[in-house]
Amino acid sequence: MTENKKICSRCVCDDSIPEIRFDANGICQFCHIHDFMETQYPQGMEGEKRLGSLLERIKRDGRRREHDCVVGVSGGRDSTYLMHMAVKYGLRPLAVHFDNGWNSEIAVSNIKKATEKLGVPLYTHVADWEQFRNLQISFLKASVSDADIPTDVAIFGTLHQAAAREGVKYILNGHSFRTEGVMPKTWTYMDGRYIKSVHRRFGKLPLSTVPNFTIFDLLRYTIAGGIKTIPFLNYFPYKRSEVDQIIKEELGWVYYGGHHHESHYTHFFQSYYLPKKFNIDKRKIECSALIRSGQMSRDAALAEINSHPYKFDEELVAYVISKFGLSQEEFNAIMNSPRKSFHDYPTYYPWMKLMAQPVRILCEMGILPELLYQKYLA
Repeated sequence: MTENKKICSRCVCDDSIPEIRFDANGICQFCHIHDFMETQYPQGMEGEKRLGSLLERIKRDGRRREHDCVVGVSGGRDSTYLMHMAVKYGLRPLAVHFDNGWNSEIAVSNIKKATEKLGVPLYTHVADWEQFRNLQISFLKASVSDADIPTDVAIFGTLHQAAAREGVKYILNGHSFRTEGVMPKTWTYMDGRYIKSVHRRFGKLPLSTVPNFTIFDLLRYTIAGGIKTIPFLNYFPYKRSEVDQIIKEELGWVYYGGHHHESHYTHFFQSYYLPKKFNIDKRKIECSALIRSGQMSRDAALAEINSHPYKFDEELVAYVISKFGLSQEEFNAIMNSPRKSFHDYPTYYPWMKLMAQPVRILCEMGILPELLYQKYLA
């Protein structure tokens, strides 16, 4: 709900986001980050020129390899469209999927149909369920709003491992700031040290099948190995309604009923865990991005958020509890434990603050993503 809250005059981000700031015109910093990203990834002739240079570089650097890029696939809209666009523009991607044990049948079917119709080889890394289950429960016991980052970090690690193994220098990322926005760090923070520290405190099993991405991996893969992560969809005027039509008609893609609901756990996490425990509604970020990119009116976004609270499926909640092997009492203890944040655990964040200027230079050089500095340090 946004009643009685200070809300951005341009989007629907409000002061339920702890770090939100408003300028003299009542516009939040996330809108300003969006405008900065528009200068980095312009549309029109300049955007086409930059895209052309990027494609030429990827093809040139990968000309002696079976693949010239790696793309992560989940069965969701963004990753499916990412793979479609990579093939459309003549790239030769390897599709990489991290299987954490929570895929919906629709997601599995979407991946299979898309890779087969596009002729893209698929590599799937399957995590040991007991190891990954233990890590996810550790983050629930940590009582932080970042309880879904084990999957995000593992995907990032899996993609870099696959790229290094294939001798590929480019990982194409399916995030688009025009539809996804910028997630506040107080809602979602992630780094490899954070994974290690929470697992060390609450975990019991080794993580031999669960890739991480630490500062040493950054040095190994990105700095020394020259592997770059490219936000490929930022180069296109991403219109969600048009994208849905394209991938449904050309790839047989099927919608799964909600944003990121292709994963049973992410569905539970966003529709139940975050709203119930932290009063976090991630639709505010998504709707705000659509407002800024002209795909949704502010009034429609406010109406959706205020009039239609996040719905959750009781059967899904019961399924998650059962799959984790938790008793109802154990789950209730997790939901009722005092809320904490990434500041309560060892992370790289204090180091990043101390190294803000070098990080900014690395971002300007294209070694690190521009959003890293804008989100965490600006």
